[in-house]
Amino acid sequence: MTTKNTICLWFDKDAVDAARFYAETFPDSSIGAIHHAPGDYPDGKQGDVLTVEFTVFGIPCIGLNGGPLFKHSEAFSFQIATDTQEETDRLWNAIVGNGGQESECGWCKDRWGLSWQITPRALIDAFTDPDPAAAKRAFQAMMTMKKIDIAKIEAARRG
Repeated sequence: MTTKNTICLWFDKDAVDAARFYAETFPDSSIGAIHHAPGDYPDGKQGDVLTVEFTVFGIPCIGLNGGPLFKHSEAFSFQIATDTQEETDRLWNAIVGNGGQESECGWCKDRWGLSWQITPRALIDAFTDPDPAAAKRAFQAMMTMKKIDIAKIEAARRG
């Protein structure tokens, strides 16, 4: 990798599987180099995949096969801005349908426990509406949702 700042994501042993899923699911995503351990380490052996370089929506990442010690949490998430309901549905359904789980307000987790916010731009626009009442109605509508429904957000914003 040539960037100075790269997100390092800790996986148990399946960083390559996660990177492949991200590369297949998200535009402007790909897998780069796969590096094997030059020696034994606490949760692996020499020759095991230690790291995989990949990008998610153009963001450089490294997946580290570090073992089961650390888990992902909601304290870190990728927030993906979507332009249409179809894009929102496709990304949400890909994550949840591949062993992930739904959460609230546009959040979901993939099967590796990494959190994603699938956030339609219409939701962001609604929250920043100069009319505080419109923003509040959209916010209240979002609070009842798992996957964001753009039509319902826009209807709430209009009143």
